[in-house]
Amino acid sequence: MAVARPHPDAGPGTHHPGRRHRLLRAAGFAAALGLPFSVLAFVVRAQVPSVLAFDEAAIRTATAITRSEPALRGALLAWQEAFRAGWVNLAVTLVCVWVWRRHGLRTRALWAFVTLMVTWGLQLLAKQVVQRARPVVEDAVAQAPGYSFPSGHAANTAAAAVVLTLLVWPLLGARGRVVVPAVAAVAVLATALDRVFLGVHYPSDVLAGVIFGVAVTGASFVGYVGGTPTPPAHGSAPRGDPEPGG
Repeated sequence: MAVARPHPDAGPGTHHPGRRHRLLRAAGFAAALGLPFSVLAFVVRAQVPSVLAFDEAAIRTATAITRSEPALRGALLAWQEAFRAGWVNLAVTLVCVWVWRRHGLRTRALWAFVTLMVTWGLQLLAKQVVQRARPVVEDAVAQAPGYSFPSGHAANTAAAAVVLTLLVWPLLGARGRVVVPAVAAVAVLATALDRVFLGVHYPSDVLAGVIFGVAVTGASFVGYVGGTPTPPAHGSAPRGDPEPGG
């Protein structure tokens, strides 16, 4: 007579190989992207001359271009306002509610919301640890408060891009799985360039911000799902949360 075995995620007090493997994968993902972020943070704190010289030269060149093009300056300032963390996080929250209520992906929506909020908080903490001053630009194009490393706009936009893409992934068809990541990547790149061309962040700040946002959200998703979920059948939308860990 066959004896039923408990599911790997059966409950408290049971053995959890599936959950343990997900956590190990998550730790590996975080370490892989956390290393370049840590190297950047160390280089910035140590004020390595070659990196500082590149950052300063990039800021001078970028802000000179912005000052010479009033239309570009207006577009950059508008993008800065639109992609503030408050607006971006509100938009993601509304999509989370929609995915939960309309498609029944409750735990996936909760994962997305919590992950974005945690990433936002962690990048604020990272700023306090590194404490890099903002660029000092003669005839400044824009001003921003707080520390410079990592870029909060870049980190938050990268995190939102990853979270939104993974959140709606099971709902997308073949075309959507090309368009959504492409639009997300363009938004992240545009935000990174916006910070440098406005002179409020160095290139190393925005690079670190993007790495940070992708590292935290990616590791969170790997820990949540353990891998890429099986896509739904063509023409059908999933109901409920099929992923392990959900």
